[in-house]
Amino acid sequence: MQKKTVGLILASVGPFLWGSSGTVAQHLFETTSIETMWLVSLRMLISGALLIGYGLVTRAPVFEVFHHPRATVKLVAFSLLGMASVQLTYFMAISTGNAATAAILQFLSPVIIIIYLSILSFSWPSKIDVISVISAILGTILIVTEGHLNSLALPVAAVVWGLLAAVGAAVYTLMPQQLLKRYGAIPIVGWSMLIGGLMVCVATRAWRHWPQLSGAAWLEVGFVVIFGTMLAYLFFLQSLESVLPTTASVLGAIEPLAATILSVLFLNVSFNGYGIIGAVLIVGVTFLQFISARDAMMTP
Repeated sequence: MQKKTVGLILASVGPFLWGSSGTVAQHLFETTSIETMWLVSLRMLISGALLIGYGLVTRAPVFEVFHHPRATVKLVAFSLLGMASVQLTYFMAISTGNAATAAILQFLSPVIIIIYLSILSFSWPSKIDVISVISAILGTILIVTEGHLNSLALPVAAVVWGLLAAVGAAVYTLMPQQLLKRYGAIPIVGWSMLIGGLMVCVATRAWRHWPQLSGAAWLEVGFVVIFGTMLAYLFFLQSLESVLPTTASVLGAIEPLAATILSVLFLNVSFNGYGIIGAVLIVGVTFLQFISARDAMMTP
Protein backbone atom coordinates (compact mmCIF):
# COMPACT_ATOMS: atom_id res chain seq x y z
CA MET A 1 0.00 0.00 0.00
CA GLN A 2 2.84 2.39 0.88
CA LYS A 3 4.57 1.70 -2.46
CA LYS A 4 1.32 2.35 -4.34
CA THR A 5 0.82 5.60 -2.44
CA VAL A 6 4.30 6.76 -3.39
CA GLY A 7 3.56 5.76 -6.99
CA LEU A 8 0.36 7.82 -7.05
CA ILE A 9 2.23 10.82 -5.62
CA LEU A 10 4.97 10.53 -8.26
CA ALA A 11 2.40 10.07 -11.04
CA SER A 12 0.75 13.31 -9.86
CA VAL A 13 3.88 15.37 -9.28
CA GLY A 14 5.31 14.57 -12.74
CA PRO A 15 2.39 16.07 -14.72
CA PHE A 16 2.18 18.99 -12.27
CA LEU A 17 5.81 19.82 -13.01
CA TRP A 18 5.16 19.52 -16.76
CA GLY A 19 2.24 21.93 -16.53
CA SER A 20 4.01 24.41 -14.26
CA SER A 21 7.12 24.40 -16.47
CA GLY A 22 4.93 25.42 -19.41
CA THR A 23 3.69 28.41 -17.42
CA VAL A 24 7.23 29.36 -16.44
CA ALA A 25 8.30 29.05 -20.10
CA GLN A 26 5.45 31.37 -21.13
CA HIS A 27 6.68 33.95 -18.61
CA LEU A 28 10.18 33.67 -20.08
CA PHE A 29 8.88 34.17 -23.62
CA GLU A 30 6.88 37.23 -22.52
CA THR A 31 9.55 38.95 -20.42
CA THR A 32 12.86 38.07 -22.09
CA SER A 33 14.35 37.77 -25.57
CA ILE A 34 14.83 34.03 -25.16
CA GLU A 35 14.49 31.97 -28.36
CA THR A 36 12.13 28.99 -28.38
CA MET A 37 14.62 26.75 -30.20
CA TRP A 38 17.37 27.62 -27.75
CA LEU A 39 15.22 26.73 -24.73
CA VAL A 40 14.00 23.49 -26.33
CA SER A 41 17.51 22.32 -27.25
CA LEU A 42 18.95 23.27 -23.85
CA ARG A 43 16.06 21.59 -22.05
CA MET A 44 16.51 18.34 -23.95
CA LEU A 45 20.31 18.23 -23.90
CA ILE A 46 20.71 18.80 -20.17
CA SER A 47 17.75 16.65 -19.16
CA GLY A 48 18.87 13.83 -21.45
CA ALA A 49 22.40 13.93 -20.04
CA LEU A 50 21.05 13.90 -16.47
CA LEU A 51 18.75 10.95 -17.17
CA ILE A 52 21.60 8.96 -18.73
CA GLY A 53 23.74 9.86 -15.73
CA TYR A 54 20.96 8.65 -13.44
CA GLY A 55 20.83 5.43 -15.43
CA LEU A 56 24.57 4.90 -15.01
CA VAL A 57 24.36 5.48 -11.26
CA THR A 58 21.47 3.02 -10.92
CA ARG A 59 23.29 0.55 -13.22
CA ALA A 60 20.62 0.57 -15.91
CA PRO A 61 21.74 -0.87 -19.29
CA VAL A 62 22.03 2.57 -20.88
CA PHE A 63 24.30 1.49 -23.78
CA GLU A 64 22.55 -1.78 -24.61
CA VAL A 65 20.40 -0.24 -27.35
CA PHE A 66 23.51 0.73 -29.36
CA HIS A 67 24.60 -2.90 -29.55
CA HIS A 68 21.76 -3.52 -32.01
CA PRO A 69 21.90 -1.48 -35.26
CA ARG A 70 18.18 -1.79 -36.04
CA ALA A 71 17.24 -0.63 -32.53
CA THR A 72 19.71 2.25 -32.85
CA VAL A 73 18.03 3.39 -36.07
CA LYS A 74 14.63 3.22 -34.37
CA LEU A 75 15.97 5.23 -31.43
CA VAL A 76 17.31 7.97 -33.71
CA ALA A 77 14.01 8.06 -35.63
CA PHE A 78 12.06 8.33 -32.38
CA SER A 79 14.41 11.06 -31.15
CA LEU A 80 13.49 13.19 -34.16
CA LEU A 81 9.87 12.26 -34.92
CA GLY A 82 8.72 11.64 -31.35
CA MET A 83 10.77 13.35 -28.68
CA ALA A 84 12.06 16.42 -30.56
CA SER A 85 8.78 17.02 -32.39
CA VAL A 86 6.60 16.98 -29.28
CA GLN A 87 8.99 19.24 -27.35
CA LEU A 88 9.37 21.70 -30.21
CA THR A 89 5.70 21.95 -31.17
CA TYR A 90 4.57 22.25 -27.54
CA PHE A 91 6.92 25.13 -26.80
CA MET A 92 6.05 26.83 -30.08
CA ALA A 93 2.40 26.56 -29.06
CA ILE A 94 3.28 28.27 -25.78
CA SER A 95 5.34 31.03 -27.39
CA THR A 96 2.64 31.86 -29.98
CA GLY A 97 -0.28 31.43 -27.56
CA ASN A 98 -0.15 30.49 -23.90
CA ALA A 99 0.75 27.53 -21.70
CA ALA A 100 -2.83 26.68 -20.77
CA THR A 101 -4.21 26.26 -24.29
CA ALA A 102 -0.98 24.56 -25.44
CA ALA A 103 -1.34 21.92 -22.72
CA ILE A 104 -5.06 21.47 -23.40
CA LEU A 105 -4.66 21.13 -27.17
CA GLN A 106 -1.80 18.67 -26.67
CA PHE A 107 -4.29 16.54 -24.74
CA LEU A 108 -6.01 15.80 -28.07
CA SER A 109 -3.37 13.10 -28.61
CA PRO A 110 -5.61 10.21 -27.38
CA VAL A 111 -8.12 11.10 -30.10
CA ILE A 112 -5.41 11.08 -32.76
CA ILE A 113 -4.30 7.66 -31.49
CA ILE A 114 -7.91 6.39 -31.66
CA ILE A 115 -8.30 7.55 -35.27
CA TYR A 116 -4.88 6.19 -36.28
CA LEU A 117 -5.47 2.74 -34.76
CA SER A 118 -8.95 2.54 -36.32
CA ILE A 119 -7.54 3.28 -39.77
CA LEU A 120 -4.64 0.88 -39.22
CA SER A 121 -6.94 -1.99 -38.22
CA PHE A 122 -9.69 -1.16 -40.78
CA SER A 123 -12.25 -1.22 -37.98
CA TRP A 124 -14.76 1.21 -36.55
CA PRO A 125 -13.90 2.66 -33.15
CA SER A 126 -15.89 1.61 -30.09
CA LYS A 127 -18.78 3.70 -28.75
CA ILE A 128 -16.60 5.26 -26.08
CA ASP A 129 -13.97 6.07 -28.71
CA VAL A 130 -16.61 7.74 -30.89
CA ILE A 131 -17.81 9.78 -27.91
CA SER A 132 -14.19 10.67 -27.16
CA VAL A 133 -13.63 11.95 -30.71
CA ILE A 134 -16.83 14.02 -30.70
CA SER A 135 -16.04 15.41 -27.25
CA ALA A 136 -12.53 16.40 -28.31
CA ILE A 137 -13.72 18.07 -31.54
CA LEU A 138 -16.39 20.08 -29.71
CA GLY A 139 -13.93 20.97 -26.98
CA THR A 140 -11.35 22.17 -29.51
CA ILE A 141 -13.93 24.35 -31.29
CA LEU A 142 -14.96 25.93 -27.97
CA ILE A 143 -11.34 26.47 -26.87
CA VAL A 144 -10.19 28.17 -30.09
CA THR A 145 -13.38 30.25 -30.60
CA GLU A 146 -14.65 30.71 -27.03
CA GLY A 147 -18.17 30.44 -28.44
CA HIS A 148 -17.71 32.95 -31.27
CA LEU A 149 -17.75 30.66 -34.29
CA ASN A 150 -16.94 33.45 -36.75
CA SER A 151 -13.58 34.26 -35.12
CA LEU A 152 -10.65 32.73 -33.27
CA ALA A 153 -9.84 33.50 -29.64
CA LEU A 154 -6.24 32.39 -30.27
CA PRO A 155 -3.70 33.31 -32.95
CA VAL A 156 -3.81 30.88 -35.89
CA ALA A 157 -0.18 29.95 -35.24
CA ALA A 158 -0.99 28.94 -31.65
CA VAL A 159 -3.84 26.70 -32.83
CA VAL A 160 -1.69 25.07 -35.52
CA TRP A 161 1.24 24.47 -33.17
CA GLY A 162 -1.11 23.14 -30.49
CA LEU A 163 -2.63 20.63 -32.91
CA LEU A 164 0.85 19.64 -34.11
CA ALA A 165 1.83 19.14 -30.45
CA ALA A 166 -1.07 16.70 -30.13
CA VAL A 167 0.19 14.81 -33.21
CA GLY A 168 3.70 14.82 -31.75
CA ALA A 169 2.40 13.48 -28.43
CA ALA A 170 0.56 10.70 -30.26
CA VAL A 171 3.74 9.73 -32.13
CA TYR A 172 5.69 9.94 -28.88
CA THR A 173 3.21 7.51 -27.28
CA LEU A 174 3.00 4.96 -30.09
CA MET A 175 6.47 4.92 -31.63
CA PRO A 176 8.81 3.71 -28.85
CA GLN A 177 6.74 0.90 -27.31
CA GLN A 178 9.02 -1.95 -28.44
CA LEU A 179 12.15 0.00 -27.47
CA LEU A 180 10.76 0.72 -24.02
CA LYS A 181 9.83 -2.91 -23.40
CA ARG A 182 13.23 -4.21 -24.45
CA TYR A 183 15.66 -1.58 -23.12
CA GLY A 184 13.76 0.27 -20.38
CA ALA A 185 12.37 3.77 -20.04
CA ILE A 186 15.39 5.58 -18.59
CA PRO A 187 17.83 4.72 -21.43
CA ILE A 188 15.31 5.34 -24.21
CA VAL A 189 13.95 8.60 -22.83
CA GLY A 190 17.42 9.81 -21.84
CA TRP A 191 19.06 9.06 -25.20
CA SER A 192 16.11 10.34 -27.23
CA MET A 193 16.26 13.65 -25.33
CA LEU A 194 20.00 13.91 -25.79
CA ILE A 195 19.93 12.97 -29.50
CA GLY A 196 16.81 15.03 -30.21
CA GLY A 197 18.24 18.04 -28.40
CA LEU A 198 21.45 17.76 -30.41
CA MET A 199 19.42 17.61 -33.65
CA VAL A 200 17.44 20.73 -32.76
CA CYS A 201 20.59 22.54 -31.64
CA VAL A 202 22.50 21.79 -34.86
CA ALA A 203 19.54 22.38 -37.19
CA THR A 204 18.71 25.78 -35.69
CA ARG A 205 22.23 26.78 -34.60
CA ALA A 206 20.74 27.44 -31.21
CA TRP A 207 24.13 28.37 -29.72
CA ARG A 208 24.03 31.56 -31.80
CA HIS A 209 20.97 32.74 -29.87
CA TRP A 210 22.46 32.64 -26.36
CA PRO A 211 20.33 35.14 -24.41
CA GLN A 212 21.36 37.80 -21.93
CA LEU A 213 19.27 36.93 -18.88
CA SER A 214 18.94 38.16 -15.33
CA GLY A 215 19.59 35.89 -12.37
CA ALA A 216 15.86 35.40 -11.85
CA ALA A 217 15.39 34.44 -15.50
CA TRP A 218 18.20 31.88 -15.26
CA LEU A 219 16.44 30.38 -12.24
CA GLU A 220 13.31 30.03 -14.38
CA VAL A 221 15.34 28.34 -17.12
CA GLY A 222 16.76 26.00 -14.49
CA PHE A 223 13.25 25.16 -13.28
CA VAL A 224 12.11 24.33 -16.84
CA VAL A 225 15.17 22.13 -17.45
CA ILE A 226 15.53 20.36 -14.10
CA PHE A 227 12.09 20.25 -12.53
CA GLY A 228 9.87 20.59 -15.59
CA THR A 229 11.76 18.08 -17.72
CA MET A 230 14.28 15.78 -16.03
CA LEU A 231 12.48 15.29 -12.69
CA ALA A 232 9.02 15.34 -14.29
CA TYR A 233 9.92 12.47 -16.63
CA LEU A 234 11.81 10.61 -13.92
CA PHE A 235 8.94 10.82 -11.41
CA PHE A 236 6.38 9.74 -13.99
CA LEU A 237 8.47 6.80 -15.20
CA GLN A 238 9.18 5.65 -11.65
CA SER A 239 5.46 5.80 -10.84
CA LEU A 240 4.80 3.12 -13.46
CA GLU A 241 6.61 0.62 -11.23
CA SER A 242 3.72 0.67 -8.72
CA VAL A 243 0.64 2.08 -10.49
CA LEU A 244 -1.14 0.99 -13.67
CA PRO A 245 -0.39 2.91 -16.90
CA THR A 246 -4.12 3.68 -17.21
CA THR A 247 -4.11 5.25 -13.76
CA ALA A 248 -0.98 7.24 -14.59
CA SER A 249 -2.55 8.48 -17.83
CA VAL A 250 -5.60 9.77 -15.94
CA LEU A 251 -3.34 11.58 -13.47
CA GLY A 252 -1.65 13.11 -16.51
CA ALA A 253 -4.71 15.36 -16.70
CA ILE A 254 -3.06 17.31 -13.88
CA GLU A 255 -0.72 18.83 -16.51
CA PRO A 256 -3.29 21.00 -18.37
CA LEU A 257 -5.06 21.67 -15.07
CA ALA A 258 -1.86 22.98 -13.48
CA ALA A 259 -0.93 25.00 -16.57
CA THR A 260 -4.40 26.55 -16.70
CA ILE A 261 -4.63 27.45 -13.00
CA LEU A 262 -1.11 28.88 -12.83
CA SER A 263 -1.58 30.84 -16.08
CA VAL A 264 -4.83 32.35 -14.80
CA LEU A 265 -3.32 33.20 -11.40
CA PHE A 266 0.04 34.61 -12.49
CA LEU A 267 -0.05 35.45 -16.22
CA ASN A 268 -3.50 37.02 -16.63
CA VAL A 269 -4.70 34.30 -19.01
CA SER A 270 -8.49 34.11 -19.01
CA PHE A 271 -11.19 31.79 -20.35
CA ASN A 272 -14.89 32.50 -20.75
CA GLY A 273 -17.53 29.88 -19.97
CA TYR A 274 -17.27 28.32 -23.44
CA GLY A 275 -13.50 27.97 -23.12
CA ILE A 276 -13.84 26.27 -19.73
CA ILE A 277 -16.41 23.83 -21.14
CA GLY A 278 -14.07 23.13 -24.05
CA ALA A 279 -11.18 22.37 -21.71
CA VAL A 280 -13.37 20.00 -19.68
CA LEU A 281 -14.49 18.19 -22.85
CA ILE A 282 -10.91 17.68 -24.06
CA VAL A 283 -9.42 16.63 -20.71
CA GLY A 284 -12.47 14.43 -20.11
CA VAL A 285 -11.41 12.23 -23.02
CA THR A 286 -8.66 10.80 -20.80
CA PHE A 287 -11.23 9.73 -18.22
CA LEU A 288 -13.41 8.14 -20.91
CA GLN A 289 -10.41 6.16 -22.12
CA PHE A 290 -9.65 5.13 -18.54
CA ILE A 291 -13.20 3.78 -18.17
CA SER A 292 -12.83 1.91 -21.45
CA ALA A 293 -9.49 0.41 -20.41
CA ARG A 294 -10.83 -0.57 -16.98
CA ASP A 295 -13.88 -2.29 -18.49
CA ALA A 296 -11.64 -4.16 -20.95
CA MET A 297 -9.47 -5.41 -18.08
CA MET A 298 -12.54 -6.57 -16.12
CA THR A 299 -14.05 -8.42 -19.08
CA PRO A 300 -13.12 -12.15 -18.93
